[in-house]
Amino acid sequence: MADQENKDLRIRSIDISEGEHRAPNRAMLRAVGFKDEDFKKPMIGIASTWSEVTPCNVHIDALATKAKEGAKSNGGAPIIFNTITVSDGISMGHEGMRYSLPSREVIADSIETVMGAERLDGLVAIGGCDKNMPGCMIAIGRLNVPAVFVYGGTIAPGKSREGKDIDIVSIFEAVGQYSAGTIDQEQLKDIECHACPGAGSCGGMYTANTMASAIEAMGMSLPGSASNPAETPLKLEDCEKAGKAVVELLRKGIYPKDIMTKKAFENAITVVMALGGSTNAFLHLIAMAHSVGIELSYDDFERIRLKVPHLADLKPSGRYVMQDLHHVGGVAAVMKQLLEAGLLHGDCLTVTGKTLEENLTEVAPLKEGQVIIRPMDNPIRETGPLYVLRGNLAPEGGIAKMSGLKVKKITGPARVFDSEQEATDAVLKDNIQPGDVVVIRYAGPKGGPGMSEMLSISAIIVGKGLGEKVGLLTDGRFSGGTHGLVVGHVAPEAQVGGPIALLRDGDLITIDSETQELSMDVSEEEMANRRKDWKEPPLRYPRGVLNKYARLVSSASQGAVTDL
Repeated sequence: MADQENKDLRIRSIDISEGEHRAPNRAMLRAVGFKDEDFKKPMIGIASTWSEVTPCNVHIDALATKAKEGAKSNGGAPIIFNTITVSDGISMGHEGMRYSLPSREVIADSIETVMGAERLDGLVAIGGCDKNMPGCMIAIGRLNVPAVFVYGGTIAPGKSREGKDIDIVSIFEAVGQYSAGTIDQEQLKDIECHACPGAGSCGGMYTANTMASAIEAMGMSLPGSASNPAETPLKLEDCEKAGKAVVELLRKGIYPKDIMTKKAFENAITVVMALGGSTNAFLHLIAMAHSVGIELSYDDFERIRLKVPHLADLKPSGRYVMQDLHHVGGVAAVMKQLLEAGLLHGDCLTVTGKTLEENLTEVAPLKEGQVIIRPMDNPIRETGPLYVLRGNLAPEGGIAKMSGLKVKKITGPARVFDSEQEATDAVLKDNIQPGDVVVIRYAGPKGGPGMSEMLSISAIIVGKGLGEKVGLLTDGRFSGGTHGLVVGHVAPEAQVGGPIALLRDGDLITIDSETQELSMDVSEEEMANRRKDWKEPPLRYPRGVLNKYARLVSSASQGAVTDL
């Protein structure tokens, strides 16, 4: 213990805190409040994704201040810096959504840049909206300095005038209901005004809550971080404890690569499957694994899916939201149940300095009588609900979430669109009929660019009563709030000449979760003939961030990373 106390924790900041020749460097820091004694301490970066552009992040400035207090109280010299965020809910359904996935890379690059330039020794990263979590974690993986991730927390559910719990997906689906004539304009406005009652990320087991849960399961967040709601004292405590914890990680010499192992990623996938999380977990976990040099593939997800039951009755396909789960024990209590069933690797190291099993011995089990998480012997389904589908339409795979669906397959004629807006117009004009399979292509990582989420059109389809009557597939993505007969991440994408680019109106498409097939009834000979006529379209953007992204980004099946 004495050795730890006397250990110089300035693993990088010593580059600027020692020697007369570094006096100019120190002079700059004195201007922001550093004193002589601070230069003997490890410098801790507090990466804040605070922003007023979304309720997911509007409170994170206060959380960052708490993390700073925690680091300072434990012997660190903390510095808050900011990075960007994009609101997926606001950017959904129009050109702005093209910037959403690229924002993950901007977040990662900006954190890596500040930490590298300023020679900071440790990192607390605090994220709210969907791309914050993987963006922060990709940076943590690349940097490999002692680090803790803190989730900004979930939003509370809103209340409609009828007293019903509602959330952001409720208003997206209400647009379809209004179009179908099942609600009036006054009801639509009521849902709009009450869906998002305050700070915090979208409430169901959508992408933000999915990734927060995965990161806690991986051991890179303190126990409780994933499910403690945004506007509670518990969330402030999370941040203060994280600030203290990162200094302890420096003392103990524990680095992200010690924690983010292959077994830790398997734990993350297990929790995602049990909770019925977002299909975006495939994209983000593969990218996070890439940042630490871990090989993670669709085959790993499929292997784990077959042995992990779906336990959680959570939105979008279930009844409850993350705040409800918090009240019955949270993600940590779910993990305790999974560990006792032998489905988690309990020997994985975590940011507490203890193993996952050691952490979970201190966690109370799920509350007796709760109905949100099923017991192991009575799951919602015997296997995980997130499927990899393959076939001549998706040789590299497509991703589907089949929770809450009675209809598991569809074969129908393709209705092909080269943009989401064209497809949305067709749905709103009632030009899509039961039995059709809507195809939206040139929406992939390169072709979009940015692999747009399509919560808007999928919610409209559900709102119009077509959720299990039509199929929807794309080389883009779907929000964690999406449910229905939908398949995303179809790869190779249209922009690079994947089979989806060769589809024509009327081709029969089969989506079958039982056989895990995604195919088109077109012969190899006919596909070869069509390929001769196909020409790669120019990139949509001739310059700027989307041009850079399109030129660098990999396939969705490789995590859509930009540093291969």
